[in-house]
Amino acid sequence: MTENSLDTAGRQAAAKAAGGDPATAASFASGTSTPVEDPAPSTVGGRPPETGGRPPRPTLGRRAAAFADSLWRPALVLAVVFAAWWFVAAQEYVPNYLVPTPAQVWETMTGQWSELARHTVVTLYETVLGFVLAAALGLATAVAIAYSRTLDKALYPIVLFAQVIPKIAIAPLLVVWFGLGLTPKIILAVLIAFFPVVISGVAGLRSTDPELLDLAATMGAGPWRTFRKIRFPNALPHLMAGLKVAVTLAVVGAVVGEFVGASEGLGYVLLLANGNLDAPLLFADLILMSAIGIVLFVLVEIAEALLIPWHASRRAGVSLTTS
Repeated sequence: MTENSLDTAGRQAAAKAAGGDPATAASFASGTSTPVEDPAPSTVGGRPPETGGRPPRPTLGRRAAAFADSLWRPALVLAVVFAAWWFVAAQEYVPNYLVPTPAQVWETMTGQWSELARHTVVTLYETVLGFVLAAALGLATAVAIAYSRTLDKALYPIVLFAQVIPKIAIAPLLVVWFGLGLTPKIILAVLIAFFPVVISGVAGLRSTDPELLDLAATMGAGPWRTFRKIRFPNALPHLMAGLKVAVTLAVVGAVVGEFVGASEGLGYVLLLANGNLDAPLLFADLILMSAIGIVLFVLVEIAEALLIPWHASRRAGVSLTTS
C-alpha cells in the first residue's frame, strides 16, 4: 500500500471529521484545492460560500484582527471584575484583611517577586512534568484499550476506579511513601491529569470510520501504518480537547501535593499566607497559580492549531474556545 493512498484516506477522514459535505470531502481527499461547483450557492453574513478544498491561509492582518476579536470579550469581563474588586476593597465593604485592594496585591507581588518567582518555578516544573507523563501514559493506555477488547475489559474499570478516589485522600500516603520532595507532587499531577487523556484518546481512536479501516486493510496496510495515517490523525481533535483539560488539572494536582507536605511551591506559599492571614500574599499567589494554568492552556491550544488546522474549530481561523 502506498503512502499516497493512505494519505488520501487520512485526508478524507479529516474532511469528514471537520464536518464537510461529501463533495468537500472528495476534494479534500484528492489533495487539491479545486473548488466543487455548488448548484445553489448561498451566502452567510454577506460572505461568499466556501467552495471546498483547503481554505485559503488568512493573511497576517486577518489573523491579528481575529485574535483581537477573540480577546476583547474576556478582557471586558476581567475589567468589570477588576473594577468591582477595586470598588468593594476601596470602600471597605469587606475588611481589607479579607479582601485587599489591587494596589496592596500589586505591592506584595512586586516587593516579594524574587521569592514568589522561585516558588512559581517549582510549581511550574511539577505541573509540566506531571502533565507530560500523564499525556504519555494516558495515550498509551488509550491505544491499548482501543485496540484490545481484553485490555478494555481489564483496564477501563481500574482507570475509572482510580479516578473516583479523591486525590487529596491519597496525598498523605504518597508523602509517607516518597517523602517531601517533588515526587509526590508529580505523581498527584499525573493521577489527576491522566483520566481526561485516556477518555478523550479512547473516544477519538474509536471514532474512526470503519469503512476507512476496511479500505486500509484491503490495500494491505498494517496496524502501525493504519494507526499513523488514519486512526491517530482522526483521534487528534478528541485528544487535544482532553489534553487542554488535563493541563489545567495538572496544576491542581501539583498544588494539592504541596498542601500536604512541601517546603516550596505556590501551594506552600498559599498555606503560609492563610496561616498568617496575609490576604495580599494570598491573592498574589492565586493570581500566579491562575497564570500558570492559562499559559499552559494557551500553549496546548497553539499546538492544537498547528496539528489540526483542518478541523471545524480551526477552519474559521479562530478557536471555538475563545470565540
